Amino acid sequence: MRAAVVRSFGGPEAVEIAEVAVPEPGARQVRIKVAAGALNPVDAGVRAGFFGGAGKTLGLGWDVAGTVDAVGSAAAWQIGDPVVALVAGVAAPLGAHAEYVVVATDAAAKAPATVDAVHAGTLPLNGLTALQALGLLDLAPGQSLLVTGAAGAVGGFAVQLAAHRGIEVTGQARAGDEELVRSLGAARFTAEGVEPGSVDAVLDAAVLGGAALEWVRDGGAYVGVRPGAFPEPVRGVRTGAVEVAADGAGLAELVRLVDEGVLTLRVAETYALAEAAQAHARLAAGGVRGRLVLVP
Repeated sequence: MRAAVVRSFGGPEAVEIAEVAVPEPGARQVRIKVAAGALNPVDAGVRAGFFGGAGKTLGLGWDVAGTVDAVGSAAAWQIGDPVVALVAGVAAPLGAHAEYVVVATDAAAKAPATVDAVHAGTLPLNGLTALQALGLLDLAPGQSLLVTGAAGAVGGFAVQLAAHRGIEVTGQARAGDEELVRSLGAARFTAEGVEPGSVDAVLDAAVLGGAALEWVRDGGAYVGVRPGAFPEPVRGVRTGAVEVAADGAGLAELVRLVDEGVLTLRVAETYALAEAAQAHARLAAGGVRGRLVLVP
């Protein structure tokens, strides 16, 4: 089968399409025939060597939408089931940007019924990151949250999820994105920031760090989206960062919200798997609203 891989670090030109063996599912695993999968900034990080792995062949792609086509023992899925899943981590030799991928049976969820596979393939990584970040913040209805990077993929999901829970959301993004951010459910918008100490919590999807921490009230909470990259606590503010993990149950909850119209899945452009390097170049160019999606 064909898979997008990196054998040496570099720019978009480092992405290769390799012929590799079709993976076989083991116990409590399923193999998915990939229909679509989003390209994310983390893939560019893998390609550039930010996560290590020099001298190895590294697979790319964390998001997958497709169909179960083989199951291992004790797997909870049937051949033919439409699913979405998160292929987490960069240690495996193959990622989701391939014709087939193997995941743990509890990493998958039934695919949304109301959208096609291209849109479904944008949900797992960014949706679970937003969901798990909100879990760390542990806000109650009526509390206030500022989401930085609110027009982006993680930020956009966070705005929608938080607003759905009755949290008072302020979205921070570029001035030109105000209409989009408000359409996602933000009660307030800022292109700059807010008064210091004026919100209960910040979900820092734009990775502003200490600048965003200043907006949190004493005793509030700050959660970033890069593991290990968050400011030291001050003024009793609890700080941390989400390290996204595969979670079929959480993904199923996100799918339910997609089918109920709560979550919007945004696709910017699609590329054939053979065009993976071009997709990486487009991502590197910036200004993408929605996700670039690879289709085998």
